[in-house]
Amino acid sequence: MRARIALRGPVTWGREPQDGWSGRLVRQVAVLMLVNVMVDTVIGAPLLVLPQMLDHFGTDQAAWLNASAMLAGAMWAPLLGKSADMHGARRVLVLALAMCGAGALVCLLAPNIWVFIAGRLLQGAAVTAMFLTVALIRRICAPRVAMTAVGVVTSGSALLGVVSPFFFQVLAARYGFRSVFVVSALLAVVAAWCVRALIPESPVRTGGRLDVVGAVLLGGGLAAVLSYVSLGAEFGWVAAGPLALLCLGVAVLARWAVLARRVPEPVVDIRSITRPLALTLLVVVLSTGAYQSMLQLLSLVAQVSPDDHLGYGLGARGGLGLLFALPSAGIMAGGTLAGWLAARVGPAWPLAGGVVIGTVATAGMYPSMSSYPVALCFAGLLGFTAGAIVTSGFNMATSVAPAAQQGVVTGLVQVMLAVGSVLMNMVGAAVLGSTTVLVAGAERNSAAGVRGCITLAAASFVLATVAALFLARDRSLPPESAPDSGRPPGA
Repeated sequence: MRARIALRGPVTWGREPQDGWSGRLVRQVAVLMLVNVMVDTVIGAPLLVLPQMLDHFGTDQAAWLNASAMLAGAMWAPLLGKSADMHGARRVLVLALAMCGAGALVCLLAPNIWVFIAGRLLQGAAVTAMFLTVALIRRICAPRVAMTAVGVVTSGSALLGVVSPFFFQVLAARYGFRSVFVVSALLAVVAAWCVRALIPESPVRTGGRLDVVGAVLLGGGLAAVLSYVSLGAEFGWVAAGPLALLCLGVAVLARWAVLARRVPEPVVDIRSITRPLALTLLVVVLSTGAYQSMLQLLSLVAQVSPDDHLGYGLGARGGLGLLFALPSAGIMAGGTLAGWLAARVGPAWPLAGGVVIGTVATAGMYPSMSSYPVALCFAGLLGFTAGAIVTSGFNMATSVAPAAQQGVVTGLVQVMLAVGSVLMNMVGAAVLGSTTVLVAGAERNSAAGVRGCITLAAASFVLATVAALFLARDRSLPPESAPDSGRPPGA
């Protein structure tokens, strides 16, 4: 009877942070993994039915249909992150899931592309759900347990990445592309109910007033700049529309930076960004962009036949499933291992290790472009890198920030993940587009363009490695970032 009554209302805190694994913690981790499965559905599933959506709405604006949710996530992150610190991470997470479900319904019923994009902007709140799960883990667990749990929560959903593409392709073939949004809406409702019923709310509150103007300026400025990058590659970097977006975004961000120094409680306090946090964000944005661009390049090269004599090509049409499944398995392995190591040696060294492995994997992309077995090996390494960097980035950022700022700090990491992904993917697309060659009257990506993309990613990883090593050797890190920081006093 007690269990039934508990599930009818929200779970309250009532206990100290858990310092060991238990059945209760396993259930809570499973619920937060479900939230991130929903996030993956919102971001990844529409890509599988992108041609159908373009045909239905009679448009070729794939960039807006594809990137709108991620851009909206960058806009929502500062506002919801600060709100989580003020009003509770669980409450804001339930709100974000409700917004995501509403956005899925708008997409489902959209009569035209503009209403559909409005729905995708609402669905962008799902991107914030990922960092809110991290903030909750950090508040319901002691540091040593939390770092491992963060690895499981942030990377565990990748296992479904092995089978979900086949599921959504079959579903879309039978019921149409709108079925993807039905699944997203149902997952959002189930995840919101589970979070409210099983996840305790943190008693940590910052209080004060929410800087709505600052949040709108920061989110809007970021979205405008990222929209320029998204559209510039397609319409031209100096075209009037994209250039106007860039100028607007820069002006809005500059205005936000000025106001952030004047208001007493800004949505992101620039003055509180310490050197370790700044280095962590730099490592995340550089390395995320690099591995995302390589995974995108791999998907392009995989379907090119070596018989085309372009200097690259895997001809892996029959083996695409395995080629894309290995990175998902690598994400799970890398994230879980990075979390486990962080609980023992601190998160800085696992972050540095993940970046070094990414550098090696990117260098291995040169021979991978013409050898399917070699490509399989380095695709798995790239997935391992992705899992390690995301988990270690969140662990590192939350370990150098006060408990009352976990929402804001995890939101900043999420923004860096979005910025890195969009920037490097678009830059890579621009490099490929500017180095095409004519083959039988058709434009094809050249070997020089492919090598140029790999070189850019390798350079980004090298810079990230330097920053990560500086971070790992930083003696100013707080005790929680040090090895065995979760031990009780005197242990």
